[in-house]
Amino acid sequence: MEAITQGVNNINMATDSHKKNRIQVSNSKKPLFFYVNLAKRYMQQHNEVELSALGMAIATVVTIAEILKNNGLAVEKKITTATVDMKEESRGRPVQKAKIEILLGKTENFDELMAAAAEERDAVDGEYQS
Repeated sequence: MEAITQGVNNINMATDSHKKNRIQVSNSKKPLFFYVNLAKRYMQQHNEVELSALGMAIATVVTIAEILKNNGLAVEKKITTATVDMKEESRGRPVQKAKIEILLGKTENFDELMAAAAEERDAVDGEYQS
């Protein structure tokens, strides 16, 4: 799995180092909702977010995108798939990995939904403090 992550980092550093709104998703490093919340933050800052993954992490990226879409926060703008040549760490032989990139944009009511969620959190926090 380390080789995959390293390969993604190398690919993206070489070609897309200018993208500040890209999230490279791993299916083993962070919990699902870490990525969901990070994507929300990126959409607040940049109006869109690009989710990227290789191999087994593709299912995680699709799940993140679907959560954001089903909650009315994001719309799909573009989906790109490809295969990438990488070296297998244990044997050093070349292998092909599937790659997906999903570009999501904010919905029209994104800001209102985020504000309502923040108010709800503040109300719950206020109840705990009193």
